[in-house]
Amino acid sequence: MMALYESNLTSLKRIGKGKVRDIYAVDGDKMMILVSDRLSAFDVILPDPIPDKGRVLTELANFWFSKLGHVVANHLTGIDPESVVKGDDEKAQVRGRAIVVKKLKPLPVEAVVRGYIIGSGWKDYQATGAVCGIQLPKGLKQAQKLPEPIFTPATKAESGHDENISFERMCEIVGKDVGQKVKDISIRLYREASDFAATRGIIIADTKFEFGLNERNEVVLIDEVLTADSSRFWPADQYRVGISPPSYDKQFVRDYLETLDWDKTPPAPRLPAEVIARTSAKYREALEKIAGKKLA
Repeated sequence: MMALYESNLTSLKRIGKGKVRDIYAVDGDKMMILVSDRLSAFDVILPDPIPDKGRVLTELANFWFSKLGHVVANHLTGIDPESVVKGDDEKAQVRGRAIVVKKLKPLPVEAVVRGYIIGSGWKDYQATGAVCGIQLPKGLKQAQKLPEPIFTPATKAESGHDENISFERMCEIVGKDVGQKVKDISIRLYREASDFAATRGIIIADTKFEFGLNERNEVVLIDEVLTADSSRFWPADQYRVGISPPSYDKQFVRDYLETLDWDKTPPAPRLPAEVIARTSAKYREALEKIAGKKLA
């Protein structure tokens, strides 16, 4: 199947475009989220798509939405994306990579849960001994499992990097009642997903969730969930404390870009065919291991 860098649906009105997702309006109170094969690294969109990436992310998110539906309501409508577009070309664009969802009021924060100390959390810990104001035990090593998962929210940045904030700051932004619900739901989602992934040989080191409010002000899970783009998946058989384990995401791309004389500002360099192929294979492997599914 051909990679899709950018969608072009003339039968629906485009209302948004993110680094990876194209958003279209559907019947006023709904919208379509279409996951392209675009890839961003260091917050820059790369010129080369990663074949199958959008289909993998959609399939994996739908797997988790179904598996964790008993924990919290989500934004899925169950409407077939192909039924709301016209023509064979548009149906091919949305097939396997789009969902029709309820339009909700998104909360302006990201709900991050960390079960292991890595990434920006590791950097914060090295500098202060804490992550988002949460004091952690002394002497932790890189990639070490934490005694308990911690909730470390962040602000959503329109561009550039998200900023880690304290739980108290998040409650100031969204309200104490909503903030507490988001924290409790996020940790439960992470625990259940981590326990399941462990049975498939995958460690979920950390992940981010996004939530919205419906017309009754109830917290609803939105966006993507527990994909290789929103989570850090490690193969359990390659996990070692003290090193950054390999991950099922765009690590090959980041590692390659780090070898170049590139200042991490647009325009991004082209990717070699081998890097594209290995990255695509890693995304597909994550889907196969976790959901037991292969793309058709």
